[in-house]
Amino acid sequence: MINTAPHETSTAASTAMMPAFGESRHAEAWSFRAMRSRLMRRDQRLYPKLSFSIGLAILCAAVLAAMILSRAWNDFAEARQDHYDIQYFRQILDTANFISAERGPANDVMSDPSDAAWKRLADFRARSDTALASLAAAREVPVLLHDHPIPSELLAAVTKSLSSARIKVDHAATVQDGKAKLDAMQEAIEAMFGVSDHFRAVVAWRANELIGHGSGLSEPVLVGQMLADLREYGGRIASEVIAPLASRQRIPLENIIEARRDQGRIHQIWNMLRGQTVLNAMPELAHNQAAIDTLFFGVGMSMVDAIIKQGKDSSDYPITAVELTRAFVPTMKSVEDYRTAFLDETVSRVAAERDAALRLLAIVALATTIVLSVLIGVLLSVRRDVFRPLLQAREEVIGLAEDRPLAVRSDPGGAGEMARLFDAIDVLQDRMRERASLTSELRLQAETDGLTGALNRRMLDYIAQNGGEVLPTGDALALIMIDIDHFKSINDTHGHLAGDRVLIETARLLQREAPIDCVVARFGGEEFALLLSRADLDQAGRLAETIRTKLQNHRFILSDGQHITITASFGVACGRRGPRDWRHLVERADKALYRAKSDGRNRVSVAPTIIARRPGGKDSQRLRA
Repeated sequence: MINTAPHETSTAASTAMMPAFGESRHAEAWSFRAMRSRLMRRDQRLYPKLSFSIGLAILCAAVLAAMILSRAWNDFAEARQDHYDIQYFRQILDTANFISAERGPANDVMSDPSDAAWKRLADFRARSDTALASLAAAREVPVLLHDHPIPSELLAAVTKSLSSARIKVDHAATVQDGKAKLDAMQEAIEAMFGVSDHFRAVVAWRANELIGHGSGLSEPVLVGQMLADLREYGGRIASEVIAPLASRQRIPLENIIEARRDQGRIHQIWNMLRGQTVLNAMPELAHNQAAIDTLFFGVGMSMVDAIIKQGKDSSDYPITAVELTRAFVPTMKSVEDYRTAFLDETVSRVAAERDAALRLLAIVALATTIVLSVLIGVLLSVRRDVFRPLLQAREEVIGLAEDRPLAVRSDPGGAGEMARLFDAIDVLQDRMRERASLTSELRLQAETDGLTGALNRRMLDYIAQNGGEVLPTGDALALIMIDIDHFKSINDTHGHLAGDRVLIETARLLQREAPIDCVVARFGGEEFALLLSRADLDQAGRLAETIRTKLQNHRFILSDGQHITITASFGVACGRRGPRDWRHLVERADKALYRAKSDGRNRVSVAPTIIARRPGGKDSQRLRA
């Protein structure tokens, strides 16, 4: 007997399914059919299940469509984020250019502090301040986009160094010619270099953020950094000779070394830029590259080289500092134009990718909506015209197999072939009725004990060795063997009919007290067995003790109205499923039962712990039998 319902329902059902002594075989057959129907009740409503399956198919299609849409959406979101990021990165690079460009008018002021020079320097300083303030201000990030603000300490370091450098520039502008002028200008220029170095940390931080977060802008970001460095080091070369030129002093050796070092960096950066794929993919920048080769490297660098050669040995320069600035700055414009053209083209391409991703998203959304709608229509049509009649036929076939009365048949609909299917079912119904009674009776006799209605020994052996739906969980089993104490004296004193009644009520009590998924069987004579899965030795022992107490306190009413009480001995063991392990489990439980009887009866005895071994011979786990 298998408990498959809550205790109240299980008790009533179990009582109804255990025929009393002398009841007809027809009642036993009905009991078995009721048990089988309860075991298969999950198959009795297949139409809702199929409806669920169709809904699941639609859900899967919707999930697939969502995955496709998600991919298109991710592409659009990434392109949109890239467009936002490249614009912000460009703003940072523009700020770096403003700071570097401020050195030009600063050099003019220190060389020739005229009103026009001071006004021009003020304009450049205002532009730098505005750019830095914009970076420091809280940004309004568009919906569904993310941003990583520049750390305040980085911008604070730039602002602080810029303020200090400007003070030194203003001071150098008041110093007259000579060595003092050279030292003051050199200190101010080095301070301006320090501002650019501090801001390069900002550029590097933002570039690392974009590259580190898997952005698709890695190569454009690196190229943008290199172009910013090209502009910075290009401006530094001229600044290395400005102070000696303005003070009419020979160029110090350290200035020459730094200028040559900056030249090496510039050539290295330019060679690296020529090999960048992203630049080679922009043929429209070819004329900008040619302008750099002609103006910056051809004119500007040559001009600085000539001044360095002159200033190594003499302070008799052919031009003034102001004239050098006015001649050198236009050559630097080719570098700035190249950077601007590259950033313009990059922003334009990223925007085009964003727009293309948006169009693709719209197309995919429309296509998936159409496909999903068609699929839903097809599935619902198939459900109405094919599955519903087939399910109705299946319900009728299952009803025939379970010997259930068939409901009044509604119009199944669907194709004409379905009518012939139901005609065949009617023929099958006639044949099944002829066999139902005999099949049910034979099955009942084969699997249950005729007296108690519990499972018989053969069925218990089968379940313990094979499991299946009856006892499906895991390989571990717990077996409780139960033997009624002094049962022979009951037969001798009250008669065999009284003994039969005790056996029947004992089986009912076991079925009532056993867990839902416990197998209750008559093992033979006055012996019963409880088979459990998912139970360890302690749980099985507690269950045995509970049943022992219930059995001891139960009053059995005999046919003549007399009341008697009985006790039972229990043997508990744990083992594994399988033919060989089942024999060993029965043997250990039987030995434990024998020990309980030899120790005085009316007690629970637990088999000793054993070590289970796998075929390899190594200990696998400890079992408490």
